[in-house]
Amino acid sequence: MRAFLLRLWETWLGEPFRKIEADSLAYRLSDDGRRIDWKTPIVLLTAAACLTLQQYTANTGQLISTARFVANTFGGPTAANEVEATLRRWGNDQLASRVWWAGVSVFTYAVIPLLILKFGFRARISDYGLKVRGVFNAWPLYVLFVVVMVPIVWVCSAEERFQQTYPFMRFGSPEEVRAQLWKWELAYAAQFVGLEFFFRGFIVHGTKHRFGVYAVFVSMVPYVQIHFGKPMPEAVASIIAGVVLGFMSLATRSVWLGAALHIGVAWGMDCACLARRGLL
Repeated sequence: MRAFLLRLWETWLGEPFRKIEADSLAYRLSDDGRRIDWKTPIVLLTAAACLTLQQYTANTGQLISTARFVANTFGGPTAANEVEATLRRWGNDQLASRVWWAGVSVFTYAVIPLLILKFGFRARISDYGLKVRGVFNAWPLYVLFVVVMVPIVWVCSAEERFQQTYPFMRFGSPEEVRAQLWKWELAYAAQFVGLEFFFRGFIVHGTKHRFGVYAVFVSMVPYVQIHFGKPMPEAVASIIAGVVLGFMSLATRSVWLGAALHIGVAWGMDCACLARRGLL
């Protein structure tokens, strides 16, 4: 087994990682590397700002007082009342509130970082995990991950902690599932694409020039923190996932298969929990 794992490492990860480390060392020893590195703090400060913004805007109820103030300032009391009524209506609608959360996630995970890359760094977006060419080069590792995760998802879906958490939308009947599950899952998937780009694209590829392969561990810490409040086994597993998916993004220079894997696991957990409740 040890020989197999070493061969797997060398085949798919060893050479890319050696190149990344060599490039990072060359940068640090270069004239540019000896100057102040503005890129690394900008990436990490942007990440911190995006996570903070998401924390305090993902729930429509959190926005009422601020939205009322802005609406009242520019449109008067009537506009403020209309804005509050709209936010409360969205908050009381389960699907609308979850789509709002997904939209805020996409905005903070993807839109803001993309604007920083495009207009701040004048960078090629494809260099930050969004390239498509060669995305399937390391597909056997993703298949291995799927083989490992499928039985784990099914076993965990039977536990009360996961039943109480997933799906984030609560369904009371098979009819509700048929009518609304697909809408929720599409929004859920969009959020995961943004999430993978944020952690394994923007942060990892935005700091690898300074930290080399250790940029993966820089991105792993906040990734684990967003899992606090979820079942403990999932939070613990996020440590492993953060490292593995980060390494894979470095090796392939793409987050697309990681996003597909993440979406597949999330959809699988939702469906498994619903199936165990007899709602599928």
